[in-house]
Amino acid sequence: MTLLDKEPVKRVERLLKVFDQKQKVIILDTSARTALEAASSLGCEVGAIVKSLLFKTENTFTLCLVAGDKKVSLYKIKKILNIKDASMATAVDVKNITGYTIGGVSPVGHLNKIEIFIDNSLERFISLFAAAGHPNCVFKINFKDLQKITNGSIKEIIE
Repeated sequence: MTLLDKEPVKRVERLLKVFDQKQKVIILDTSARTALEAASSLGCEVGAIVKSLLFKTENTFTLCLVAGDKKVSLYKIKKILNIKDASMATAVDVKNITGYTIGGVSPVGHLNKIEIFIDNSLERFISLFAAAGHPNCVFKINFKDLQKITNGSIKEIIE
């Protein structure tokens, strides 16, 4: 059994293929659990790694797709959503809401519908790499296609 046989990876791969037949999941020999590890494994800039970060935003959850070299501003998230409280989701919430474990959270294929914000600073890269359901699996995509496949809103959400 390879990593491509794992259900979360298959879920991502199915959606990628529906979006674009040429899309594929890349299996890495080394971990891509963190943006730094992923960049090292892929030989790219840390900023070209898409971090998928889930936040508890009062009664719901919001997924933020952020450049690997940036940090999310909770203040900006609260301001955009016009709420008073926002915090990082717990590992249990991440698994239950997205269907992925931390380190392998993909921007696509979530078990529940989630509002998605995309960090506008990702636009500076020609190619981006995002998790594909497992810490050793990623996929390559450009900014425009990331927005299309996720139906995310492009926002200024970084510090």
